Amino acid sequence: MAAEPIVPASLLDASTIVADKPKVLETLQQRGRFEMVDAIVHMDLEGGTIVGIKEITAGDWWTHDHIPGRPLFPGVLMIEAAAQVCTYHFLHFRKDLEGQFVGFGGVDNVRFRAAVQPGVTMFFAGRVVRVRSRMFTYKAQGFVDGQLVFEAEILGVVV
Repeated sequence: MAAEPIVPASLLDASTIVADKPKVLETLQQRGRFEMVDAIVHMDLEGGTIVGIKEITAGDWWTHDHIPGRPLFPGVLMIEAAAQVCTYHFLHFRKDLEGQFVGFGGVDNVRFRAAVQPGVTMFFAGRVVRVRSRMFTYKAQGFVDGQLVFEAEILGVVV
């Protein structure tokens, strides 16, 4: 059974830009093909929630190989995008870590609930579970057209 959404559906709104891509890139260090966040559309530091978006397009680098003739957004890239969104929140919550790089510490309880194909906007929601001095755990979920397509717990570590 799918989990309850960690943010209200009203926050899955691509027209409410909190941070555009250039602003996101001021915080996140991934570049090139691994720039997985197009914008942040909601961020509540006190409430511990964030929502970011990624436009999934036919021109994305993975579409020719995964899967030829029927491109499916890879699950590992869903997890990467969600981790970047959660990292954005963490680094704004922990201002003292500005400029630090956060990498994966682990991923738990991952479930993929639907295939994602090009031509959609994917929303990545995160909610703080636990924050320590140099690591975090967030509950993350991905949505397309309001439908939950994946969920995971993401552990990030300052490296």
